[in-house]
Amino acid sequence: MNILIVEDDLGIAQELITGLNDNNFNCVHATNGEAGLEFALKNEFQLIITDLMLPGMNGLEMISELRKNKVDAPVLILTAKRSLDDRVTGLQNGGDDYLVKPYAFVELLARIKNLIRRSTKEPEAKFETLIFFEDLTINLISREVTREQKKIELQAKEYQLLEFFIKNIRIPLSKNQILEKIWGYSFDPQTNVVDVLVYRLRGKVDKNFSKPYIHTLKGIGYVFKVE
Repeated sequence: MNILIVEDDLGIAQELITGLNDNNFNCVHATNGEAGLEFALKNEFQLIITDLMLPGMNGLEMISELRKNKVDAPVLILTAKRSLDDRVTGLQNGGDDYLVKPYAFVELLARIKNLIRRSTKEPEAKFETLIFFEDLTINLISREVTREQKKIELQAKEYQLLEFFIKNIRIPLSKNQILEKIWGYSFDPQTNVVDVLVYRLRGKVDKNFSKPYIHTLKGIGYVFKVE
């Protein structure tokens, strides 16, 4: 398993590398966002760990570029920035998990294994390669999405949410269910990370089409259906 570490603090980076090597992970280290982006575009990693406060291109900018370039390896943000706004911003902009420094290595290791396990999971056997719903088509292998035969470009988390909806048609889904499915655990109920992700998905899947599929259930969450 290969892990990319993007961290400008050499002491922290060495601690990470030593601990991860001891747990049978191979590590590549970049000291800034530009180098991290270059490594990630040219090599395959099962996980990327990045700080946010990096010289030059910061962590959020790097993650954004990764997602634009279809790099879908899970990203764990490891940073001293601890506010709720910082965490929500990181997760809304392509991060898959967020851990604040100082951290316990045993927790970091558990989060790493969880992210890798989720990202390498095979599609459930009961679902076909292609899923059709009205004029919407999803290819579970290529992750290509079309509606009315028009290709829809989705970021990684937007696609994950759409797939979750399409596998639960007409079933009400709470915000907490979505949080647990997309991010792997629950957050403060006051966060709007789910609402923002749903808003972005609606803008691509429903906007400019004759009928919406994503519907808000007041006080509950959302449901994917035709009315």
